[in-house]
Amino acid sequence: MGAHSYEDPAADSGTDSGTDAGADHGASAERLNTLTSWHSDWSGLRVAVLGLGMTGFAAADTLAELGSDVLVVAGRAPDERARLLEVLGVPLVTADLDVAPDALVAHNPELIIVSPGFHPDHPLLVWAEAQAIPVWGDIELAWRLRDKVGPAAPWILVTGTNGKTTTVQLAATMLAAGGHRVAPCGNIGVPVLDAIRDPQGWDVLVVELSSYQLHHLPLAGPGALVPFSSVCLNIADDHIDWHGSAAAYSDAKAKVYSNTTVACVYNKADLATMRMVEDADVSEGARAIGFGLGVPGPSDLGIVDGILCDRAFLDDRFDSAIELTTVADLAAVGLAAPHVVANILAAAALARSFDVPPAAIKTALSGFRLDAHRIEVVAVSDGISWIDDSKATNPHAADASLAAFDSVVWLVGGLLKGVDIGDLVARHADRLRGAIVIGVEREQVLAAFRRHAPALRVFEIDSDDTGEVMPSAVGLAASLASAGDVVLLAPAAASMDQFASYAERGAKFAQAVHDYLGGGSHEDSSSYPGA
Repeated sequence: MGAHSYEDPAADSGTDSGTDAGADHGASAERLNTLTSWHSDWSGLRVAVLGLGMTGFAAADTLAELGSDVLVVAGRAPDERARLLEVLGVPLVTADLDVAPDALVAHNPELIIVSPGFHPDHPLLVWAEAQAIPVWGDIELAWRLRDKVGPAAPWILVTGTNGKTTTVQLAATMLAAGGHRVAPCGNIGVPVLDAIRDPQGWDVLVVELSSYQLHHLPLAGPGALVPFSSVCLNIADDHIDWHGSAAAYSDAKAKVYSNTTVACVYNKADLATMRMVEDADVSEGARAIGFGLGVPGPSDLGIVDGILCDRAFLDDRFDSAIELTTVADLAAVGLAAPHVVANILAAAALARSFDVPPAAIKTALSGFRLDAHRIEVVAVSDGISWIDDSKATNPHAADASLAAFDSVVWLVGGLLKGVDIGDLVARHADRLRGAIVIGVEREQVLAAFRRHAPALRVFEIDSDDTGEVMPSAVGLAASLASAGDVVLLAPAAASMDQFASYAERGAKFAQAVHDYLGGGSHEDSSSYPGA
């Protein structure tokens, strides 16, 4: 873990006048380098915002407020956001984005803000590179602007292949219980640009970062983040179609640790995250803090005899530990599944790095509940548990979900995003009673079962009618399941082939279960209490 000193560029919040761009395309590096504060001079800066989702709109709204000359370019535009842009006086171009629209070329942008959904090889980004136009993501823009309402609040960063949103929610709940005004934001669904403009300000932001957002972040210079603490929860192949390779995906995730000032939290069960910390260029004095389900060493959080312990944030960490909660207490509120406990330990490490007392963490956990579609019990009937983990949108997440149960009828499939599901099938073949394969990329999944579980009873749902997918799957699953089994929706794949989102997929599963059981089940909206 390399160390360096780093001066916070937002410490000087004075107004910078900047200079006009001297080239046909791209602002001068000198002007962009001065834009390190809300109070810098952003007026008249020609900016193109790519995309009009939640992130793109937040960027356009922010830049319009700053007086920049903004153009939004999108392949499609939701009606409500298009109307709001009109109110803001921000022009919108909707077009086929295979080539740079004439309006974009005429705008002659000095800077492009790109929404996370644009692949690195998107034609507009290729065009921008050829024109030497700087490209920022929304996170870099928010970092530069974070001092709008007073001294900039520190940022705690969370990434990983799985568990990001839950860990952000846990950490934010712990920080709030510790008396801090905290904003969970980023990929969790609240744009960071909205959070940093809240008129009351925050004590701390807990920022969920996707690999897409991390991809665009610089490691040094005025736009580089300097997080208070950071964590990469885990790393497994995902979004290969977007990044181009597993190595590029991992490299993007590793950026989360760069310039961290207090605690680089890593997963002791995932050596790749430890190597990320070892390779990171961090601020002098930053500590490496491990978390895991085993007995913790000094500078770790872990479990001893069913007690979650902190051996990192206490003076006598070589000879003692601090109790945070117990596995039994977590089981009582549906938080004892192993991967959830790991997320709790990671969140506790982040909260403890911010001096949240252990008693506040225990209090926070006693009232915490997982979001819907995360190992959520839909119903229990005739000894069969029906569980919705539609949020398991990749093999790594499905692996954790499957590992929590002994005998499973598995609903699996969707958009695989370039990932091979074979290892997952091989690892859990012995716990499977049967499988129901859904989604448009069924053949890859079926082939994995033929290779690794040839004797397993596997059914395929080949209906093109979205409304028939889950009722058919639930009916087949019921024919396979017996008392003591879990029927588990953990698709290991994205949902957009047949559903609007993983939430819709989970909701349709739950509705199909209730329809099949005819209302005679014991319903439970809590998460599964764990193995």
